[in-house]
Amino acid sequence: MKTKREDVRNIAIIAHVDHGKTTLVDELLKQSGVFRENQEVEERVMDSNDIERERGITILSKNTAVYYKGTKINIIDTPGHADFGGEVERVLKMVNGVVLVVDAFEGAMPQTKFVLRKALELKLPVIVCINKIDRPEARPEEVIDEVLELFIDLDADDEQLDCPFVYASAKAGYALVELDDSPKNMLPLFETILDYIPAPEGDPDADTQVLISTIDYNEYVGRIGVGKVDNGTIGVNQDMVVVNAHDPERKEKVRISKLYEFDGLSKVDVKEASVGSIVAISGISNISIGDTLCSPDNPQAIPFQKISEPTIAMQFIVNDSPFAGQEGKYVTSRHLRDRLYKELNTDVSLRVEESDSTDSFKVSGRGELHLSVLIENMRREGYEFAVSKAEVLYKKDENGKLLEPMEAAYIDVPDEFTGVVIEKLGQRKGELRGMGTSNGGYTRLEFSIPARGLIGYRGEFLTDTKGNGILNTSFDGYAPYKGDIQYRKQGSLIAFETGESVTYGLFSAQERGTLFIGPGEKVYSGMVIGQNGKAEDIELNVCRMKHLTNTRSSGADEALRLTSPKILSLEEALDFIDTDELLEVTPENLRIRKKILDPKMRKRGIK
Repeated sequence: MKTKREDVRNIAIIAHVDHGKTTLVDELLKQSGVFRENQEVEERVMDSNDIERERGITILSKNTAVYYKGTKINIIDTPGHADFGGEVERVLKMVNGVVLVVDAFEGAMPQTKFVLRKALELKLPVIVCINKIDRPEARPEEVIDEVLELFIDLDADDEQLDCPFVYASAKAGYALVELDDSPKNMLPLFETILDYIPAPEGDPDADTQVLISTIDYNEYVGRIGVGKVDNGTIGVNQDMVVVNAHDPERKEKVRISKLYEFDGLSKVDVKEASVGSIVAISGISNISIGDTLCSPDNPQAIPFQKISEPTIAMQFIVNDSPFAGQEGKYVTSRHLRDRLYKELNTDVSLRVEESDSTDSFKVSGRGELHLSVLIENMRREGYEFAVSKAEVLYKKDENGKLLEPMEAAYIDVPDEFTGVVIEKLGQRKGELRGMGTSNGGYTRLEFSIPARGLIGYRGEFLTDTKGNGILNTSFDGYAPYKGDIQYRKQGSLIAFETGESVTYGLFSAQERGTLFIGPGEKVYSGMVIGQNGKAEDIELNVCRMKHLTNTRSSGADEALRLTSPKILSLEEALDFIDTDELLEVTPENLRIRKKILDPKMRKRGIK
């Protein structure tokens, strides 16, 4: 018989990127007494890896648990970026309700719509938390209307529309039920969670079923499956069978060797867990997302939606430049292969395929950000390799017609820049779907555009809008191929010989375009050292010294002034490279180079 387990609540915190999910979780942890009074806690304690902390984004969903009035609240902090949307979809299978965080100034954004749609489809109750109400330009009343309109757009039923609103400042550590209440602490949010989010229910006496929704990885114990106990109880040393709804053939006998529950920021060993508990299970070597752990007597897989397919791919290639092996610790194809396959342990939206050459691997992911985070992680770990320009993954329909992935792009720009954005996206086969006014002199544009049309556009977009534009995208299915797009109008400046760059050589080179390097840097023949102002590639000798003569001329000793070079970040470099170029990635440097380094061979290749 199904019973409710009143001492547990399972919630996910969902929102658009940067609306304050992780900071909110911090406050819930602090105010529920997880930390000692005098304990020093770093900000955004849930963002555990370096890249998450530096960029201020959440990449992997995280589990934590707090206690309030004797009830255990399991909280899952989810990513907000579209590239990691797959994480959000799966996590929602573990919870009985969500807290939707919306910025009191920005209001409902594209990713808010994406995550809310997923929650409503699963019939999950929603608590709306209007965050950052202490921002000077906050407009909470208008944002409530926007959120309710979004609910109506997404066909929410009456029960879902009747959701509670809570107003908060996660940074200042308080939540309010009414806007004119006096701010004290987070208790109003805790109370709302207890009142409004249903307790998990299941049959504790039935056969055990645990659906694995996320995978953690640990050097010592290998893969750890995280999931919710839907029925029955699970205990250490219990014999189980692993089955999967999408793979009817799969039936693997396993034994539970270790079982953990979450408590604050740590995992705690438990002997057994029953209905509604979120548990972590280690000791099953090839457990994966979507697997169901069942009792051997009656193995029934729990249905589970398929993980979203990758839309773009890059080649990861062993570095073969003249400087290969000088800066990295791991440089061989075996190192590269092992590292990429290890990534598959935790990242389910990633695909790695071997190619005809042993030195090159095709890596497919959900977007440029998804792959650039992997590249950045690898270079920090001491890997050295090269990557090609991102390409989109095409499909064929039943009539053999070519289909390509499309994106819905939502753009907020100051009114004076709308013309240039519409023109640029038009050249990239973007189609304007809607245009409206946003708050504060901004225009909201909505485009349908091929995914390849956005590759390399973000940097240009920031330049065109003087850093004031906001560009958000979400995957919008496949559509017939829209025709060729020209990526880059300008050519590259290429180093002519190997050596060290000299001020004299760079001085004459800078008249040709924008340089990416300064004096005293090692260069090699075929390396790209800048962007040409015109369309063709030019080879330049930047290692050239000035000839010494025995006559003194009047201007000889005047100092040569160099403009400072444009140093490209990893994303900018990935955006900049063209189809005949590679990006050489080492722990110390990012160098752009031509695929064919030898100038004669390169010219033949063009012909």
